[in-house]
Amino acid sequence: MTIGFSFTREEKSWILYDVANSAFVLIIVTTLMPLFFKDVASQGVPDAESTANWAFATSLASLILAVSAPFLGTFADYAGWKKRFFAFFLLAGVAGTLLLPSVGMGQWLWCLVLYIFAKVCYSGANLFYDAFLVDVTTDERMDWVSASGFGWGYIGSVIPFLLVMVFLFFGGVGEGDAGAMPAGAARVAFIITAVWWLAFSIPMLRRVRQRHAIASVDRPVREAVARLWHAVTHIRRYRQAFLFLLAYFFYIDGVDTVITMATAYGRDLGLGVTTLVLVVLFIQIVAFPFALLYGRLAAATSARTMIFVGIGVYAVITALAFFLPVIPDMSTRIALFWVLALLVASSQGGIQALSRSFFGKLIPKEKSAEFFGFYNIFGRFATILGPLMMGLFGRLTGHSRYGVLAILPLFLLGGLILTRVKAGAAGGAVAGQIPEDASRTGKE
Repeated sequence: MTIGFSFTREEKSWILYDVANSAFVLIIVTTLMPLFFKDVASQGVPDAESTANWAFATSLASLILAVSAPFLGTFADYAGWKKRFFAFFLLAGVAGTLLLPSVGMGQWLWCLVLYIFAKVCYSGANLFYDAFLVDVTTDERMDWVSASGFGWGYIGSVIPFLLVMVFLFFGGVGEGDAGAMPAGAARVAFIITAVWWLAFSIPMLRRVRQRHAIASVDRPVREAVARLWHAVTHIRRYRQAFLFLLAYFFYIDGVDTVITMATAYGRDLGLGVTTLVLVVLFIQIVAFPFALLYGRLAAATSARTMIFVGIGVYAVITALAFFLPVIPDMSTRIALFWVLALLVASSQGGIQALSRSFFGKLIPKEKSAEFFGFYNIFGRFATILGPLMMGLFGRLTGHSRYGVLAILPLFLLGGLILTRVKAGAAGGAVAGQIPEDASRTGKE
């Protein structure tokens, strides 16, 4: 199969949105926001308690989207609606991010409220962005385009991150490895993130259109609810897709927990802001070629095979992270943390990108938003479980390392269920699927 390195205009516009939203993930979800929350918003709060509060907030944001995702996806499958939903959540998320600088010292609850709002809107926009994958490319190119989105997203988000680092170091982060997060520099970083997110979303808003859709009806709300109920009660018609979602539920839980909790856990290990910021920058740069490599290897083997590889790497990461706190020598601990960063960089983008494209080839394209609504509900409920378990075990034991250990079985369960998904089902209609009535489908 020949994939080719060139992209169509719509594929490029779609990939650029990964560049846009990756800045939010890198700066808000992964790096500065957790540090800002612990060092500024949670000033005076014990480490284990503030880490648990962050975990609970992450779980709540996931719960909100998980409950709403299937309904939003079902409505968005009507001709012309997918773009409207995407634009709404995008603009609301940018607005929420612009409000984050209003958080003051010790205002941890207000900080969590704004973070949850921005995170829900970011995830909502991503639901429709993922669903557009079937509109911008073909089944044969889907793995490569999806992997390219993640790859260029990683390297693209480095640009605003480097700009943010300038403000951070001038703000005083360089005063020893244990230096705390400078509040003023962090607030500037939040504004930079919002502007970057919006600017690189413009090509997606202008050029990408919904090609596969359900024809409009007189009573869209009633019809959408009926279609959602039909999908839930006829899961056997889409057995491979929903079996994959069950596997995805478990293994992506661990992946997302590592993404959202890594810097907070690093702080508990005694690593300073400088080290953690540089580690995250390293991950972004190294993840770029590895994400593209996953896409190429998926073409040579299969997306399913490479997902198994990613699950195995993350299982090793989780096991090693559990033992980090017992290492007495700080220099050795930091060195091993860098090794873990390399392992994360090798598989983080690949496992997410190929999960998205693998699922995209298992579903009816005219119902992409509806099915990616289920994709998101499984993914979001998974991100409720992982941080919640980490928070609970951290509270009960007084140390976050036991929460990390609780993540390991999730990778093992996900991999076990994935063995039941037929790789041959990807790339065509789902076995046992009943085709839609031609009168019910259309194009925008």
